[in-house]
Amino acid sequence: MITYRPAKFSDVENIHKVLNDYAKEGLMLPRSRNAIYENLRDYIIAVDANNHFLGCGALHFVWDKLAEIRSLAVIPELKHSGIGRNIVEHLEKEGIARGVKMFFSLTYQPGFFSKCDYIQTDKAKLPQKVWKECVHCSLYPYCDEIAFVKTTIDYEPGEILL
Repeated sequence: MITYRPAKFSDVENIHKVLNDYAKEGLMLPRSRNAIYENLRDYIIAVDANNHFLGCGALHFVWDKLAEIRSLAVIPELKHSGIGRNIVEHLEKEGIARGVKMFFSLTYQPGFFSKCDYIQTDKAKLPQKVWKECVHCSLYPYCDEIAFVKTTIDYEPGEILL
């Protein structure tokens, strides 16, 4: 049985390892321990019945009714198991409960987000608030991540003040 729960301080090393192992492969951007600690409330993790870490993801609120799905990773031996999709669903459910109307992700894994019903979009269409943390990235301003968005069923065009 897999459980999805909020991350704790004791999860930081596992989160850091899985994210940065994938970053070394060029599959995602790295995250520092400091960034994980500072945003620990954003993270949920998946654990098995023995409380072994299986994966993580974060919901980062950016602006009014706008949130980013980020730092999504599943341990390599469980890729394609559905855990990543379940993490996204849990994060979306939390976001909707808080009033989010649009989710976005910047990713190197476009196929995954397409399967989660996200639509590829031009990064330039995202509000500048999205880029506030990007200035600290080594790839800035030449970001090569792909932007995806997903709106809620009750989203109305123009509702999010971009």
